Amino acid sequence: MSYYKHCLLCPRRCGVDREAGQRGYCGETAALRIGFAGIYNGEEPPIKGAGGSGTIFISGCNVGCAFCQCFQVSQKEMCRAVDTGEFAEICLALQQKGAGNINIVTGSHAAPALARGFKAARKQGLVIPALWNSSGYDGAETLEIVKDFVDVYLPDLKTLDTTIARELSNTPDYPEHAKAAILKMMEYRELRLAETMLSGVMVRHLILPGFLENTRQVLRWFAENCRGRALLSILTQYTPARIPGVKTAIPSRCISKHEYEAVLSMLDEFGLDDGYCQEFTPDINWLPDFSRQNPFPPAISAPLWHWLRRH
Repeated sequence: MSYYKHCLLCPRRCGVDREAGQRGYCGETAALRIGFAGIYNGEEPPIKGAGGSGTIFISGCNVGCAFCQCFQVSQKEMCRAVDTGEFAEICLALQQKGAGNINIVTGSHAAPALARGFKAARKQGLVIPALWNSSGYDGAETLEIVKDFVDVYLPDLKTLDTTIARELSNTPDYPEHAKAAILKMMEYRELRLAETMLSGVMVRHLILPGFLENTRQVLRWFAENCRGRALLSILTQYTPARIPGVKTAIPSRCISKHEYEAVLSMLDEFGLDDGYCQEFTPDINWLPDFSRQNPFPPAISAPLWHWLRRH
């Protein structure tokens, strides 16, 4: 069965023939393309562990966030195609370098190719957990394809407000699909923690400056539906990243100290203490630049594979 022949993988259900080179909203054909792979130490403690997370950035995206901090890979095609064998080699090389897991970033639209790649890697000796680091805009078909190889799910829950979803991410039906995806992820994997996260779900939410009610809605839903079944991670790293050619108005500043403290109060209000919250450190110096061999600061990233370099 070819999932790419008439692609219905994500909730957009474009129906294009990606095998014939057509591209739907995600911007990708049937080829698996990646932008960067390396050991990354900027994740939450149970994700990075002692050896760092073996992060692989997949090209394209089925959401359209106007403030995307990785837009060079998700929207501007700083990437290169890899076949099943090369993908497996990258996974095994990350494991050899001490990575505690393989962290797939934005792979929803490439689920079939990734499933083949992980199957090959497992046959060749890959034993560390696989992480599904997604926008949360995952279709039921995608989750079914990847459930046999994914150990840990790291979905975003960006918003439950359809207006925000439409205006900032061009995805008005994001709330309903993200909620459904997270509930399904929790069915697939129960939470297991050791030195690192071995299984389960961690829901991430990025605070948007000037949109505290958005965060309140997300925290309320999490408390009512995910408490005790998943971890929560609050991200404070919003920066006004300007994507060339995109004219959508986005918040033009980082979050304020007052907003940060207000969110901490919300966590107390909803009794949410099982998870993580980034410190308040407004700083844009960490923003990745995928035109460099190491897109991230050397203190938190060790490159293994880059789209510009032949390996």
